[in-house]
Amino acid sequence: MKGHPDLQSLGPNIPIEQWTLVDAVQMQAKSYGEKEFLAFENGETLTFAALDQLTDQLASGLQELGLGPGDRLLGLMTNSRDFILLMIAVHKRLAIFVPINTELKGSFLQHQVENSEPLIVAVDEDLLNRFNEIDLPTLGIKQILLVGKGQKLEFNSNLNRGIPTTNIETLTNSPINSSAIVSPTPQDVCTIMYTSGTTGPAKGVLMPQGHCYLFALGTVAAMELTEEDRYFCCMPLFHANGLFMQVYASLLAGCSAYVTKRFSVKSWLDTVIDQEATVTNALGVMPEFIFRSSPSPRDQLHKLTRIMAIPVAEEWGEAMEERFGVALRQGFGMTEVNMVAYSDPDDPVIAGCAGPPLSDFFKVIIADPETDRELAVDAIGEILVRPKEPFFFNLGYFKMPDKTVEAWRNLWFHTGDAGRIDSEGRLFFVDRINDRIRRRGENISSYELEQALNQHPDVTESAVIGLKVEGAGGEDEIKAVVAVSGRHPDPVTFLDWCTPRMPRHTIPRYLEFVSELDKTASGKVRKQAIRDAGVTKSTWDREAVGYLPARD
Repeated sequence: MKGHPDLQSLGPNIPIEQWTLVDAVQMQAKSYGEKEFLAFENGETLTFAALDQLTDQLASGLQELGLGPGDRLLGLMTNSRDFILLMIAVHKRLAIFVPINTELKGSFLQHQVENSEPLIVAVDEDLLNRFNEIDLPTLGIKQILLVGKGQKLEFNSNLNRGIPTTNIETLTNSPINSSAIVSPTPQDVCTIMYTSGTTGPAKGVLMPQGHCYLFALGTVAAMELTEEDRYFCCMPLFHANGLFMQVYASLLAGCSAYVTKRFSVKSWLDTVIDQEATVTNALGVMPEFIFRSSPSPRDQLHKLTRIMAIPVAEEWGEAMEERFGVALRQGFGMTEVNMVAYSDPDDPVIAGCAGPPLSDFFKVIIADPETDRELAVDAIGEILVRPKEPFFFNLGYFKMPDKTVEAWRNLWFHTGDAGRIDSEGRLFFVDRINDRIRRRGENISSYELEQALNQHPDVTESAVIGLKVEGAGGEDEIKAVVAVSGRHPDPVTFLDWCTPRMPRHTIPRYLEFVSELDKTASGKVRKQAIRDAGVTKSTWDREAVGYLPARD
């Protein structure tokens, strides 16, 4: 095993005491000047030098609006040049950028606005009406920044009609005021990112500069980025993977990136070819969707060599590498803890293998989720993490001290993920703790069961959960929500197909067929909503009709 390189030897020549995105922007502007840094599908581009220059101007404009150290600016924005400029400009004011999911509306949006208490809200003009039912002035919001062509400059509702509205382009043309540009330190909180809310109300993760920088630098190491690479980013920038692990990893490596607003399996290969991308990331269902797309004579007519794919399944991992002529890389991390492990480039692709932890920065153990006691090699338990260096980790949940204490029980951060560490020190992700199912005395991985269900020719994807129901003796009954193409199959015929392909104790009791699964913007299935719904009118129960899976 080659292991991980010394991270401090990578990226711009910045001492660890200055590991901030602002320092990186300023350093790379001097190093790469007019070299293209970012290109967007609408034709806009951004050079390394322009990123520094325009964010100085925008920071000066934000100073005029009263944004100062510690203030929050919330952004409901799709992937764009303005998104990137605004984030760094906010950081240059020592303020805090709060990018939120562009799918949010109603009570979901209200919660994150109320929790983050922003001074300013930046919003794509097409999304402005999302705020029509939220009384922004009573929440202390003083200004709306509109992102777009400037055609829409006020609310349609009376509730917020009096709040001042400015187009972001106006601020980006502000004269530079040197007093507006403040140099941050690694410990300064610069970003709040909200968890996807799959296990409860969304929590705002306090992310210091050092934490964000290390997200990017770890990717430079794991993907062996050089200034000759071109990253294809089709994930939302309000997600750490898209923002830090792709865009800002490209900044630290001195390479270029092409950014689209969203992932499309239909156009993925064409874009990779047309943009001459050499590296990309695919999270959640994305890599499997790519693999299961129709084979094409163009499958290897590209320059792509590496894909960060999380997770990789045994059923298609090696086959995907062979089909597209690429190397798949894996890792383990989350918004709160950073990326704490990456797969070793010398290892073959191994399903679920996140690789050795970054031991210079993190201590990772597998512990009993009930007692927090460390378990033996290869034992499955909860993944617990501690930082070894200060401020390269989250600083808690904003205005949620009880959730912060809960997560930091016994001075370890509890990821809520099940995993194991093998004899070679490699971390393996097994499942979410809440997604592990106990039935007939056996632990069942929902992920593995989903992979089995996904082999059915009519299934596009699936989500499996365990339900506590009366008469189950404290164990779980399995419910599978199955997305199918075309007409819904007959449940009995479907289970007849399942029976020879999976252990009997894993055959779902409950089936629910849908056209598509409800997901977060980062591709995660909203499993908590499925648990909360339980057995619905649309749920088929095999026990109610007397169906018994055949024995071997």
